[in-house]
Amino acid sequence: MGNLSSGQIKRSGISQGETVLIDYKNQTIEVNGGKNSLHEVSLDAPVSGTIYGVLLNYKGAFERMGEEFNEDPYKAPPKAPILYIKPVNTIIGYGAPIPMPATVQELEVGAALGVVIGRKATRVSKEEALGYVAGYTIVNDVSIPHKSIYRPAISQKCRDGFCPVGPWVIERDAVVNPDKLTIRVYINGELAQENTTANLIRSVSQLIAEVTDFMTLNEGDVLLVGVPEDAPLVKTGDQVRIEIAEVGTLENIVVHENEILIGGANR
Repeated sequence: MGNLSSGQIKRSGISQGETVLIDYKNQTIEVNGGKNSLHEVSLDAPVSGTIYGVLLNYKGAFERMGEEFNEDPYKAPPKAPILYIKPVNTIIGYGAPIPMPATVQELEVGAALGVVIGRKATRVSKEEALGYVAGYTIVNDVSIPHKSIYRPAISQKCRDGFCPVGPWVIERDAVVNPDKLTIRVYINGELAQENTTANLIRSVSQLIAEVTDFMTLNEGDVLLVGVPEDAPLVKTGDQVRIEIAEVGTLENIVVHENEILIGGANR
């Protein structure tokens, strides 16, 4: 099989996902013996469950807060993961346009590894956590720039089209170590950010264990491991490409909301 790994895609107009062979290095999929590049197929987001984001799980992002943790309202650093939800209206697929709201000039690119849950997970131990993972995908946790981490940033993070996902879910075993993956963001072909999941405060397995200690993650849910510090800013017309080693590449372009049909997952 060489570079090929099994994974899941969801083609536009087809209600069910399908299992394909994926070559993440060459950005191709193989279905029924035929090989296609990502630019030759139209893909929807390959996930169907709830997407949960996690704030400040990168060491650099946490350290940037400095003394702000000791101020109101909590006056101490958080002791548990800070979670939020990217609702279904935000989800779009590979190649779909990211809407730029008419009221803002720039958006933040939130490059995140998405951990797709494979079976119901409740009070999972760290040692068993990866056994509950079906695979991995790439997520762009788009947001309007803002500072507050304690007040739910609904209007900044939950706009239509603010969560590109894809291009596929690659099988768990295709990724040797999810805690050692290089993440790069390119804007219009130029490198704008580079980091690694080796800088996570909570490893993938630790994060799953801590989250499932107080809430159940169901099959198909996606847990974002976090967004690195220094999120790149983009404007209308910018091409965004997120690369995660061993997973693949997610590409989308930023388009003024007046030029596209707003409707969450609609292409």
